[in-house]
Amino acid sequence: MAALDAYVSIGTNLGDRAEHLVAALRGLAALPDTRLVACSPVFETAPYGPPPQGPYLNATAHVATSLAPRALLDGLLAIERRAGRVRSVVNAARTLDLDLLLYGDRRVDEAGLVVPHPRLAERAFVLEPLAALAPALVHPLLGERIETLAARVRDPAAAWRWSGDDSAFRARFGGLFAVGRESEAKADAPR
Repeated sequence: MAALDAYVSIGTNLGDRAEHLVAALRGLAALPDTRLVACSPVFETAPYGPPPQGPYLNATAHVATSLAPRALLDGLLAIERRAGRVRSVVNAARTLDLDLLLYGDRRVDEAGLVVPHPRLAERAFVLEPLAALAPALVHPLLGERIETLAARVRDPAAAWRWSGDDSAFRARFGGLFAVGRESEAKADAPR
């Protein structure tokens, strides 16, 4: 199977959030038949779910993979488990949350796996990092650009560029980090 472009949402609000993001990127880079292409800037976002919770750090990773969607999801779940993720209450605080947002322009609807992610177009904490990474990307079901969807739900009180120390990301993955809208050209550049 030829490699497809997939986009993975990364979120964390427990423990060392920055280290969990680095662990997620390392895990994605280590998946078989998968190459980490780029990562969005890091956003800090208001918690979504039952209180009390602290703010999240969120980012989106672009990977090129020849793994089937289910195999990719299994890899994401394994990365979450290695980071100490425990699934209890829906939308509870978590060490790491990885969601498969898009898998090329494919639609997948199976038990435990729906792609495009069914709530992708509703959530600023997912759309802002994705729009920073790939604004011209078109949602395969809605036919709209990601930047248009992000503008529709944009709320500066819900998602903002993280002002924390991102040196750990840049030291390990520096060339992969997108910077604002310039990332569109980078993501579409020939490899």
